[in-house]
Amino acid sequence: MKKTAIALFSAFFLMAGVASAADTVKIGVMGPMTGQWASEGQGMKDVISIMADDLNAAGGVAGKKIEVVVEDDAGDPRTASLAAQKLSTKGVVAVIGTYGSSITEATQNIYDEAGIIQIGTGSTANNLTEKGLKLFFRTAPRNDEQSNVAAKAITAAGYKNIAILHDNTSFAKTLADESKAIIEKAGVKVVFFDALTPGERDYSAILTKIKSVNPDAIFYTGYYPEAGLLLRQKMEMNLKVPVIGSDATNNPDLIKIAGAPAAEGFSFVSAPVPQDLATPEAKDFTAKFSKKYGKAPASIYAVLAGDAFKAICEAIKATNSTDPKKLADFMHTQLKNLKGISGDISFDAKGDRVGSVYKVYKVDAKGAFVMQP
Repeated sequence: MKKTAIALFSAFFLMAGVASAADTVKIGVMGPMTGQWASEGQGMKDVISIMADDLNAAGGVAGKKIEVVVEDDAGDPRTASLAAQKLSTKGVVAVIGTYGSSITEATQNIYDEAGIIQIGTGSTANNLTEKGLKLFFRTAPRNDEQSNVAAKAITAAGYKNIAILHDNTSFAKTLADESKAIIEKAGVKVVFFDALTPGERDYSAILTKIKSVNPDAIFYTGYYPEAGLLLRQKMEMNLKVPVIGSDATNNPDLIKIAGAPAAEGFSFVSAPVPQDLATPEAKDFTAKFSKKYGKAPASIYAVLAGDAFKAICEAIKATNSTDPKKLADFMHTQLKNLKGISGDISFDAKGDRVGSVYKVYKVDAKGAFVMQP
């Protein structure tokens, strides 16, 4: 479908949606509700459900109740583009999501052409906000910030020879390239730089190649399913080199895949989950989430979806409008230090979140993720 056709199609259904649901504001949530990253998408839905219920119980926003419309992108770019086309015809004011930079990238032009604000939540690749799309924002921090924190952790640990492994996704490849440049400038030698193929069940061959160059540590920039398998197979090979991961490994399913013994000592860079923060907003949200679901929120990306929900609702409230241009202008220039679950929320002119949020985590003997001082 051509962009102009999508825009006309979306405008028709947007008008129809406004006419038939004048007392509600529709906000879309696009995430991997199925597929290998399903826990992330389900977490996004759970977090936003609590926040929407709270807001509606308090009267809604700008005199209207919030209606959340969920679409499954399955963590796949092609499915995501279809999900974006569906959401663009359902009268949504904004779309929150999704998880994965390459998945987000497949939808950006669809939402921009349809005049719909999109707030990425697990999309850290730098190029996403370098395109000049005025309606695109993200609550997730950028890769270049993560690269700096990861490089600092590697050099602080005293590693001299590093193997860098990625998965050729736009997120992981960019993070690998940027981290390589930074740590080489700091005097660390990169003795291995290559990619694995996501979704495979046996990474022993690439681990054998890494073993042959005898690195001090492995920096893996891809996602948690492959990281869990790497850790398990590394232990089976009796390869004792430490592994450092990206924020895409911050998911408890990593422990299910690897097993706690194989994951012990694994460290990764990530924005902190709310149960590790002392702010009133983090404590209040963690208590509400735990009461409803019987556990603390597992993923930071689900929490960042909640922060995206809070930001768009604040923009609607402040402008008393659902006009995308007015909302975007407010978020770019007037939304300052909104108290979010993961910390203060502001956006710069590109739509990037302002401020540094990354921390270093380490897995203990029980498989718990422990934030380091």
